[in-house]
Amino acid sequence: MAHPRRFRFGLQANKAADAAAWASLARKVEDLGYSTLFMPDHFGDQLAPVPALMAAADATSSLRVGALVFDNDYKHPVVLAKEIASLDVLSGGRVELGIGAGWMTTDYEQSGIPHDPAGVRVGRMAEGIEVIKGMFAAGAFSFAGEHYTITGLDGSPKPLQRPHPPLLIGGGGKRVLSIAARQADIVGINPALTTGAVDASAAADATAAATDRKIGWVRDAAGDRFDDLEINCLMFACIPTDDAAGTNEMMAPMFGLEPAEMPAVPHVLIGTVDEMCEALEQRRERWGMSYFVVQEDSIDALAPVIARLAGN
Repeated sequence: MAHPRRFRFGLQANKAADAAAWASLARKVEDLGYSTLFMPDHFGDQLAPVPALMAAADATSSLRVGALVFDNDYKHPVVLAKEIASLDVLSGGRVELGIGAGWMTTDYEQSGIPHDPAGVRVGRMAEGIEVIKGMFAAGAFSFAGEHYTITGLDGSPKPLQRPHPPLLIGGGGKRVLSIAARQADIVGINPALTTGAVDASAAADATAAATDRKIGWVRDAAGDRFDDLEINCLMFACIPTDDAAGTNEMMAPMFGLEPAEMPAVPHVLIGTVDEMCEALEQRRERWGMSYFVVQEDSIDALAPVIARLAGN
């Protein structure tokens, strides 16, 4: 049965002043109707994802939790699989597993973790996904790849969600999106971060035309499973305003677009509640996108949209 493509929404946050503030944020996210609390996985000013996500799950009853996304290079996949399975068991089956090949240059430079060429990192991620799925499956698992060798290891615990927590893979390049199309349950359509930073080149790859191309790659690689995929989009800005035209005119130069082209950019949401709802419905119709994530500073801005669209 094809995925019904019902709308759901996530929020990405990275820290709080203390445990009480973090728990309060998680409860607010849940109360406002967000499906999922996500965290980034970087070495800068943020909480470590696994313990923070466990705390968020403990503070809530239905909120799903996950990283957007874990960098495959930062943890051996056997270690990540064990942590995710434990988190899934202890949260009552509320984990979504986002994984990526890594992109932020400063993380690698400051930590001393080797920043291999993109092709190497993507190949290692592809093997990491196989290892993680093997750890989640029943019985002992062995694997011999270019990057990882696993010998008769029976992953424990097994995650509560079977065969595994929903796997989210996001990217902006053809190879990563093709892997996502074949391996993931949720495919994140992102700008390509080829420079290792969020800059003008990333904005230029966030257009509607670029998104058309990326969805085409996903569709081609997914084949018959395309209709079962949930298409995800991380939005950089959610701006409630009665002057959408003025805001679009202000923002268009950073995307290299004309103001009239801005409403179709999937990573930005601008306008009244009616206009924002209409834009999301158009994006679902055009690209199959139904799972939208905003940053913490947009938690209240998106709330009336969630109230209207979530689950529809």
